[in-house]
Amino acid sequence: MREHGGNLDVARQRFGGAAEDWIDLSTGINRVPYPLVDVEPRQWSALPSRSEIETLHAAARQAYGTEAPIVAIGGAQAAIQLLPRLAPRGRARILAPTYNEYAGVLSAAGWDVSEVPDLSALAGADIAVVVNPNNPDGQRHDRSELLALLPRVGRLVIDESFADAVPGISLASEAGQPGLLILRSFGKFYGLAGLRLGFAAGGEADITVLAAMVGPWPVSGAAIAIGRRALLDQDWAKATAARLAEDCVRLDTEASVQGWTLVGGTPLFRLYDVGDALAAQEKLARAQIWSRVFQQMPGWLRLGLPGSETEWSRLSAALAV
Repeated sequence: MREHGGNLDVARQRFGGAAEDWIDLSTGINRVPYPLVDVEPRQWSALPSRSEIETLHAAARQAYGTEAPIVAIGGAQAAIQLLPRLAPRGRARILAPTYNEYAGVLSAAGWDVSEVPDLSALAGADIAVVVNPNNPDGQRHDRSELLALLPRVGRLVIDESFADAVPGISLASEAGQPGLLILRSFGKFYGLAGLRLGFAAGGEADITVLAAMVGPWPVSGAAIAIGRRALLDQDWAKATAARLAEDCVRLDTEASVQGWTLVGGTPLFRLYDVGDALAAQEKLARAQIWSRVFQQMPGWLRLGLPGSETEWSRLSAALAV
């Protein structure tokens, strides 16, 4: 398994405590999730119908501002696993540093994978991958610069897993263009990662292939019911984006008091240079607050945003020790 946040088992093995005792800030998952809706018993007991899946697709198109073909899938990670099968093996170029599953999945499938430092170095790739905004440093890329890559690569994959709170950067509206594939995560912004729901939007050919690979029942009836309602709730989305923006300022202020330097981030997580990330992680872990460190960058500590005021108070107290 590659290194990821959400590895609370590691924290518990080292520092003890039950899962419910911990505040897991090692991920970029919204800790104030969309309120769960009642799911009809038949949505647990019956296979999802084609028409129900299509209503979810329609809700996703509306939420993401696209008319492109779209397919629901069991989380953005499930789409990443299928990427190597979209085309014959060739050259994959990934704008890095970024989410480590892309390089791992493509390499395991026999692709020639290179991680490159800037957009121009993606030219000539059969598959080019850009995470926008990026994980873990939050780097954002201009829409026009990304679109300019299209004629220069075989297929451009834009991972917008953290774009819900900053919809202005999304290229979903352009997803119908051949060679452009947009991946979206539902669970992060809506705080329901356990639902395992995501989407791929793109040209007709790619979405047809992906739909065939995920099969006739790509997501559960519960995911359809909850996802559809949440995606159509624009009032909740706007209020949540505003709250997250305020909470970013709040967390950055707490970090600056510690002498930490902001490297970057998104409205769902912040990345700081803390000097000794392992020491900072242990300090927080002794208060049963889990964070994310990076083996290749020993100074980097990533924190998600606390949810309730109780969580904020616990974080403040831990930092003050």
